[in-house]
Amino acid sequence: MAFDGIVISDIVRDMKEKLVGGRILKIQQPEKDELIITIKNYDQYRLFISADASLPLIYLSSSKKEAPITAPNFCMLLRKYIGTARITDVYQPDFERVVVIDLEHLDDMGYVAKKKLIVEIMGKHSNIIFCSGDEDGLKIIDSIKHVSSAMSSVREVLPGRDYFIPKQADKINPLTTTEEEFVKHIGASPDKLGKAVYMTYMGFSPLMSNELLYRAGFDGETNAKELSEDMLIHLYRRFDEMVSDIKDGKYCPCIAFENDKSISKSGESPEGSPVEFSALLLTMFEASSDMLVKKYDSISQVLEEYYAAKNVITNIRQKSADLRKVVANAVERTVKKLELQKKQLSDTEKRDKYKLYGELLTTYGYGLENGLKECTLNNYYTGEDIKVPLDKDISPLDNAKKYFEKYSKLKRTYEAVSVQVKTSEEELEHLESVNMALELATLSDDLEAIKAELIECGYIKGHYGKGGNGRAQGGKNGAKSGKAPNKNAGSREKSKPLHYVTEDGFHMYVGKNNYQNDELTFKLANGGDWWFHAKKNAGSHVIVKTEGKELPDKVYEQAAALAAYYSKASENTKTDVDYLQRKDVKKPNGAKPGFVVYYTNFSMTVVPKIDGLTLVD
Repeated sequence: MAFDGIVISDIVRDMKEKLVGGRILKIQQPEKDELIITIKNYDQYRLFISADASLPLIYLSSSKKEAPITAPNFCMLLRKYIGTARITDVYQPDFERVVVIDLEHLDDMGYVAKKKLIVEIMGKHSNIIFCSGDEDGLKIIDSIKHVSSAMSSVREVLPGRDYFIPKQADKINPLTTTEEEFVKHIGASPDKLGKAVYMTYMGFSPLMSNELLYRAGFDGETNAKELSEDMLIHLYRRFDEMVSDIKDGKYCPCIAFENDKSISKSGESPEGSPVEFSALLLTMFEASSDMLVKKYDSISQVLEEYYAAKNVITNIRQKSADLRKVVANAVERTVKKLELQKKQLSDTEKRDKYKLYGELLTTYGYGLENGLKECTLNNYYTGEDIKVPLDKDISPLDNAKKYFEKYSKLKRTYEAVSVQVKTSEEELEHLESVNMALELATLSDDLEAIKAELIECGYIKGHYGKGGNGRAQGGKNGAKSGKAPNKNAGSREKSKPLHYVTEDGFHMYVGKNNYQNDELTFKLANGGDWWFHAKKNAGSHVIVKTEGKELPDKVYEQAAALAAYYSKASENTKTDVDYLQRKDVKKPNGAKPGFVVYYTNFSMTVVPKIDGLTLVD
């Protein structure tokens, strides 16, 4: 993500084109460091400005935002002076990350007065500053953030102080540079090539430096001093092409997306998770099969969509943090428990040997002397002789009895621990399916369904919890056929499974959590519909509605690929998928949500992907 001088230049071009000549209709301050200014020109526009230290922004927004009933002081001041002002110009001084909006309004005497609203997009130093005067001398009337000398030794931002832009030391304006200057400065830089570019030229971020080097065919890790003059001239020509596009307004606003479970698999954004945005085309991502570069009509659309998509991920991650912690702790406990159980199971492997010792001593013990430490007996099952250790303090027949007792104890342990191991493995598989559901969650209702499931299965103390350890009763007493507690039923209804349609018109449904998996399999699907699931992997149930028709081979393949894509094995090159008619899928009594069994099925190996399917809202 790079809100650099190049992005600012495209925003300024967009604002100049749409806002110059327009008149301010409304000024709002919905948050402490935010402004929304509504401007009427040929059309009506909302200019969103944020000086938030963690996310400074400026763009033309299409969405509304509620403002407080009582406006803050800075907002009231702007309304007083420029509440009906006309925008006369918008510009970017010296390719800095600064936007200056020139305004004209009538003063108290009815004369035309000029003001400037200056937006500085500079990370934690971002600000919105209201000034009077001209380029020969600007005075600060007020700012959305006050900066005293105690906060900054470089510049005070307070009413009555002179306004100036802190210069970036030794950085050059790329719009005015020459080939000779470029070769001289880059060639003399002690840094690696990528850093040399963005440390030398204003407005160039690391992202755009890497894009420049990609277009020129250079490695960013190369030391700048290692380049010959011819190579530096070649790099300058690619640099000049980018600068010429900026000067001519030939921008190509775009977002680079990558495939990501939390977004692309949720159905919210088919492109995937947004990684970077730019005002110029990101050709370095176009060549990657794991990336998609999507072009937009304006940089404002880019910023609005990019941060909206990022907010979806951030918000759902924050809201799901507690649930993820619960699941992670439960997985850790279950893994440790399973390891101990498997160790106990391995300790019972000698049980059959003890049984054999007991049987042989019972058969041959009458002919053995007392006080022996071991004896050699013929194993009548195999015909081979074996050595049998003995306790010399007891008789051979008592040794036989002792071996039978050891066998019986280990057999009981084996039978009990085998059940425990199976239960722990099923619990671990269930927790993995909950983790998958958390990856697919994009709505609060999705999280409510997952939380209800964790309460039902005893991982979170719930309203109806009865058991010890602060847990609700799960298993047979709490998990009745995968049904959720009534308390949360309403919220779960708002969270819908993913719905895809093939080119042939067949409808496919994908469960986003275990409750939806049960609903799809046992309520939506008919006996003749087809059911798909990744083999031996946590994942979604996929239902293909047949409507009484025979499915083409391609539809089977698409559904299997979809089931693999929405599973833990989605990162594999190829994945096995089981499929069968819904009538052959069963749910054991008292099983946890999403758990099913089947005893006859077909299987195919597929590449996890979504191919030839249309997502339906």
